[in-house]
Amino acid sequence: MRSSPTKDLIIEAGRSERQYWKDLWRYRELFYFLSWRDILVRYKQTAIGIAWALIRPFLTMVVFTVVFGTLANLPSEGVPYPILVFAAMLPWQFFANALSECSNSLIINANLLSKVYFPRLIIPTSAVIVSFVDFLISGMILLGLMAYYNFIPDWRILTLPLFIFIAFAAAIGAGLWLAALNVQYRDFRYIVPFIVQFGLYISPVGFSSSIVPEQWRLLYSLNPMVGVIDGFRWAILGGRTQIDWAGFLLSNTLVLLVLVTGIWYFRRMERTFADVI
Repeated sequence: MRSSPTKDLIIEAGRSERQYWKDLWRYRELFYFLSWRDILVRYKQTAIGIAWALIRPFLTMVVFTVVFGTLANLPSEGVPYPILVFAAMLPWQFFANALSECSNSLIINANLLSKVYFPRLIIPTSAVIVSFVDFLISGMILLGLMAYYNFIPDWRILTLPLFIFIAFAAAIGAGLWLAALNVQYRDFRYIVPFIVQFGLYISPVGFSSSIVPEQWRLLYSLNPMVGVIDGFRWAILGGRTQIDWAGFLLSNTLVLLVLVTGIWYFRRMERTFADVI
């Protein structure tokens, strides 16, 4: 008997960019499945479950309020310091969690990458959705603080979805970079926690951007999260806080740049993921 020749299985993405983006819609059910699976896995084996999404940002807010508001006595823009901190903690926690989830998402789903074709963008994007669920749950703390301090936002709160969209863009853009780099260079599993920790201190989470000297504003605004956080505070705190619009524009331009280049680099490396991983 003559054995039939063995054929290699080649997993190839859509041949054109147009076909690839159509495939994202065709595989939307996989996106829903991965997002829901990750949400369940995150809290399934924890003793207090979803309460972790409330405890971590709340304790961080307490520490920042004591250190910056009480001990350092930094200005609070005329609002209770816990609200000032938590209005920044929401987008920062979302961004930091998204980076951590995205950076490991391709490694965790390595078995899928080597077996079937689907647009690989689905994996890191679904990881961002898991972090967004934490964001929504943590928002209950902010509502509680507003009720406790009898704080009522003005019409600017209607602009909050815009700044949530910008936070999404920042999280997905940076997450795509780190997800692709982590496949090629496993050292990034150690670099990402450092980026998150360092970013927390150079972002206006525990303090207001108003304390940054004028001559350092543009350099300070090179941090993409500055525009996101200042935007959140402007929407939530209303006229009680001011935005440096030049720095805000620079910061959000960098968010757009990170998003576009993140998609470009991810798509460029996508064909090699199954081989390298």
